[in-house]
Amino acid sequence: MTYCAIDFGTSNSAVALPDGLSIRLAPVEGEATTLPTAVFFNTDENNQSYGRAALEAYIDGFDGRLMRSMKSILGSPLADNSTDLGDGSAIKYTDVITLFLEHLKQKAQALAAEPLTRAVLGRPVFFVDDDPRADHLAQKQLEACAHAVGLRDIHFQYEPIAAAFDYEAGLAKEGLVLVADIGGGTSDFSLVRVGPERAHRLERKDDVLAHHGVHVAGTDFDRRVELVTVLRELGYQALDPKGRELPSPVYFDLATWHLINTVYTPKRVSELQLMRHLYTDTRHHDRLMRVVDRRLGHALTAHAEEAKIDVAAGGTTEIDMEEVEEALRVAFDEAQLIAAGADETRRIVEAAQETLKRAGVAPEGVDAIYFTGGTTGLRFLSEALSAAFPAAQPVFGDRLASVAKGLGIYAQRVFA
Repeated sequence: MTYCAIDFGTSNSAVALPDGLSIRLAPVEGEATTLPTAVFFNTDENNQSYGRAALEAYIDGFDGRLMRSMKSILGSPLADNSTDLGDGSAIKYTDVITLFLEHLKQKAQALAAEPLTRAVLGRPVFFVDDDPRADHLAQKQLEACAHAVGLRDIHFQYEPIAAAFDYEAGLAKEGLVLVADIGGGTSDFSLVRVGPERAHRLERKDDVLAHHGVHVAGTDFDRRVELVTVLRELGYQALDPKGRELPSPVYFDLATWHLINTVYTPKRVSELQLMRHLYTDTRHHDRLMRVVDRRLGHALTAHAEEAKIDVAAGGTTEIDMEEVEEALRVAFDEAQLIAAGADETRRIVEAAQETLKRAGVAPEGVDAIYFTGGTTGLRFLSEALSAAFPAAQPVFGDRLASVAKGLGIYAQRVFA
């Protein structure tokens, strides 16, 4: 029987399998090797969908319940509770995790062409901050979910340790690395002791000297981009006839993925229609109502994310809003992105600095910063973090798969 390594992430997940002496990521949705951690219970068609398909079904307006970021409930009082699916039925939160793990396992087994009964699972340094009992419970709950899908021999490894494995493999001496894992929802920092003599140790908990994180990351930058670009064309921060700024809740809701559908309710639509007299430039109101009537909120959010990615390493782009109004386009560049995300950047850098304070280590004591997670592709953000630790060598791992590949390396050590 072969084995696998599962990166069950808050925003995205992946599965790694042995491939000779190396590691291979299993295709989990088409050719994609990462899967958004999402399950949609479609009560219209009485089925479940996963990943991008789950998000698309939700956006398309099917009745049902979308579950995202399930990992965050582990160790909390909610974990053993049930949630309503909207059709009178209910499911335990941990059973949702079990369904998602089963989906990942099936994708891995399709590549392995044999049953999988052994696995390494990643875990954060703390599932629950400042509560050792809840943290222990969270791991036991995840382990129970893995057992429920037929994984009998299970080992855990800390995600920041796993992320740094490929960096550690090239070291000639011991050092301190700050692992910066900045994804869609959180920015997590771990100060880790690494070195050639430590690389093959199976127990690495003592090598994590400190950990700290903030709930500020990629989606927060997306929101800022959308507000200062596409939503300005719909009236965000515009003034009414008395010189007052227009009410902003609808714009913040349109810029927040899980709140977009709330803008489409009949009551909300009626309220927005009655606000037309507040708009000095009625084109703004016309565009807003077109977005609401045509349910374009998620499309605009996608445009903002694409614009962020387009200018992440410099340059300029143009956001095409043709679906809202013919020939409507908005110019955007890296300087605007830096200005829009200044507060988020500051908070992320402060979280990194706090990590070192908790370890009692000066900034000059860090040998390297290891960047992983999709949002580390923002050049200005990685530069801001590097500037805070000038003696540290910046090292860029696989932004989306460092943890999964590292867990795969660890699985080879445990099971091979």
